[in-house]
Amino acid sequence: MAGMRLLAAVILVAPVAVMVARCFAADAQTHPSRALPALKDVYKDDFLVGVAIDVTVANGRDQATAALVAQQFNCVTAENGMKWDLLRRPDGGYDFTQADAIVAFAQRHGMTVIGHTLLWHQMTPQWVFQGDDGAPATRELLLSRLTEHIQTVVGRYRGKVRGWDVVNEAIANSGPDELRDSPWRRILGDDYVVEAFRLAAAADPSTELYYNDYNLEDPAKRDKTVRLIRRLQAAGIRVTAVGTQGHWKLQSPTLEEIEKTIQTFAALGVKVNITELDMSLFTKEQTDDRYKDAVPPEVLAKQAARYAAMFEIFRRHRDVIDRVTFWGATDRHSWLNHQPVKGRADHPLLFDRTGQPKPAFWAAIDPAGFLTDPAHQSLLTSPIGSEVRGD
Repeated sequence: MAGMRLLAAVILVAPVAVMVARCFAADAQTHPSRALPALKDVYKDDFLVGVAIDVTVANGRDQATAALVAQQFNCVTAENGMKWDLLRRPDGGYDFTQADAIVAFAQRHGMTVIGHTLLWHQMTPQWVFQGDDGAPATRELLLSRLTEHIQTVVGRYRGKVRGWDVVNEAIANSGPDELRDSPWRRILGDDYVVEAFRLAAAADPSTELYYNDYNLEDPAKRDKTVRLIRRLQAAGIRVTAVGTQGHWKLQSPTLEEIEKTIQTFAALGVKVNITELDMSLFTKEQTDDRYKDAVPPEVLAKQAARYAAMFEIFRRHRDVIDRVTFWGATDRHSWLNHQPVKGRADHPLLFDRTGQPKPAFWAAIDPAGFLTDPAHQSLLTSPIGSEVRGD
């Protein structure tokens, strides 16, 4: 009987969530002067609301998305345009075309810019880690390359970029080691994170400095990251904030672990930013393309309820959260359409593939109001998808 009541609740609530979204969209089309409410305005007294963009948005080739970004957000992160692979040429020189375009776009629209990232084990050309003879670079050579890179890139955008993800994803996901195995660590040693932060601080003493990583809601990885931040602080390193990426799923992590992560890092005296937010509809085990044509209303409703609960947590901790950034403007732009299953349609963001607001958008606009409905509350613990339909 309890299962029947739960099924009935999901079946009844989901169409209501979709209907509300459609009504708002229809109203905006009927009254073009009545703009869609903007996330940046709703949370203007709480934190910045940002988005990761690429050069097609910044240079106007994707005009519809550019307009949506300017209307909804007050902060941008270069999704890839400031990474080594995009900035550095094979001859060791620089190509700032994409990064400059993103900064210029932000300046035109009065938006804050976040630099991403100065050091990462991915998207770094292989030559960086090699000597002239093709053998592994010496510590001295790699450190000189890192020094020159940080001085050049941070120096170029001094006064234009608010803060930098200095080091990205350095913590080992499992095992006893605190730091992941990477060329940076193998060549420079375990103090490479400390060195990167010192170099960034020297290149721009006024910039904010962040450590950024994913799965920090996992207790073991969170504990390792706490130890890293404490070690940086003990070395006299300024760490402005820890960025928890927020690549979360419809089913995990728990809301309790999300909130605990914020509280744990705030207790270290640093800010906590949500830096790459999205919500995959798939579990880790699912590899099919079940949502390639459409997403069932009950799944969209579940996603909306979870986004509402998350934004309630963010607002509750607005004293330590400076920024919540989405990793992409619309579902069409999400990296999750290519990873972990290439070509699979995922729908993790607040706007659909055509740029229209989803039920999750309206839930994020008024999370407290959304969750006052007991039926919406029940979606936080209800089964979804094939479990609901019984297929």
